[in-house]
Amino acid sequence: MQVFKDGEKDVDPSLICRRSLAIIGYGNQGRAHALNLRDSGVGKITIGARPGSANIGRAETDGFQVLNPAAACATADLVMILTPDETQGKLYEEELAGNLKPGATIGFAHGLAVHFSIIVPRQDLDVILVAPKGPGATLRDLYQKGMGMPALFGIAQDVSGSARALALSYGSALGCGRAGLIESSFGEECETDLFSEQVVLCGGLPGLIKAAFEILVEAGYSPQVAYIECLHEVKQIADLLWEGGLKLMDESISNTAEFGGYLAADRIVNDQVREQMRAILEDIKSGRFVAALMSDTKAGGKELRRRRQTDAAHPLEEPGREVRALMERFEKK
Repeated sequence: MQVFKDGEKDVDPSLICRRSLAIIGYGNQGRAHALNLRDSGVGKITIGARPGSANIGRAETDGFQVLNPAAACATADLVMILTPDETQGKLYEEELAGNLKPGATIGFAHGLAVHFSIIVPRQDLDVILVAPKGPGATLRDLYQKGMGMPALFGIAQDVSGSARALALSYGSALGCGRAGLIESSFGEECETDLFSEQVVLCGGLPGLIKAAFEILVEAGYSPQVAYIECLHEVKQIADLLWEGGLKLMDESISNTAEFGGYLAADRIVNDQVREQMRAILEDIKSGRFVAALMSDTKAGGKELRRRRQTDAAHPLEEPGREVRALMERFEKK
């Protein structure tokens, strides 16, 4: 694994400052990218957004020129596509492909569209990946504190011979060079990111929380106590893991919690669970997951909306609001 940081010979922060940029999309990642780049000295940044986008006003308030995506990319040396994964293919075909300058660079913060051929870039384009490993709001917050978020970078096409150098420069301007720019690929970034989201971060962990809450309430314990034990305390453990890994967590919790955790993990994460994890990874690698995502998108996001509504109506939401309100009153004192 190669890791690059600011100050090393391969990272030239001035390279990106000599380019004109178009940031397509001004949501979670787009706003953080644009603001960090500008604060790092990139002077030519245009935001591309479709008419009627809710983020146009915010971008203009932040001081950026906003054009439709086709116009924004027409004169840009680097076009960073930061719209939702499921919209990128149509956006590229209808508004970007025919308007990109010959020899321009297109960039992504997630490898999905290119890796699964939802977008097949023109052969004259450099194609780069710079993927900060966290939400846009956190990327921006760390930058403003003088810190950085690690990022993966990779190259899908290097027509000019300078795609890698430009990706490193872009990552440095995001502030990610302060923490580390890790060389990867579109495929590795995409598949590992989807797997971690589904098995741990956005699937496995919330699934465990909901099931544990339901079992405690079913057994007669109060919803408020069940919420605190199963959800509220997750942040405290996550912070320990983030700061120092398993070792710090084990050192920071009671012997009772540590010993009980070992025994329970052996029962919960059993061979059957591991087989399901492998099956999920295979669904990702084969493209079955992406096919399901795109199918639901074409159907208007019907399944996604149904699942959101189910989560919003889960019984832990009401005690959660009560507990969070208590915390807010405590913090204000």
